[in-house]
Amino acid sequence: MEINTKYHGVLDVEDSKIVHFEQGIPGFLDEKDFILLPIDNDSPFSILQSVQTSELGFVVTEPFIFFKDYEFDLGEHDKEVLGIADDQASILVLAILSLKDPFVETTANLQAPIVINQTSKKAKQVILVDESYTTKHKILKEVTK
Repeated sequence: MEINTKYHGVLDVEDSKIVHFEQGIPGFLDEKDFILLPIDNDSPFSILQSVQTSELGFVVTEPFIFFKDYEFDLGEHDKEVLGIADDQASILVLAILSLKDPFVETTANLQAPIVINQTSKKAKQVILVDESYTTKHKILKEVTK
């Protein structure tokens, strides 16, 4: 399948690489299919690119790179939606970044991580009720601690 992307131009994408958000992403409920595109091989950042809308691409990262103590429990409903049984090895957790200028002001949304079952390709943005996480954690501040 050929798709137009926000940052990578036109790409030929295998269907097996597409992750599906059954309920869409909050604020983008009609956007259900995405692909994860690394910015480059050495970068901790990737683009979660909509397959349908070329202008829609979120900069994401694995939050554990920047926030070593970050953790949360998935609820049973979320596990069911994602098709997760007991095998946690197939799970990828991402945080959507809000890019700022200067980059040191860039923040990660830890309150609503993207959880992807890499085996089934089912994905969901999970809204956490844990008050210790917000939508705006500075990523570089955490690295320099």
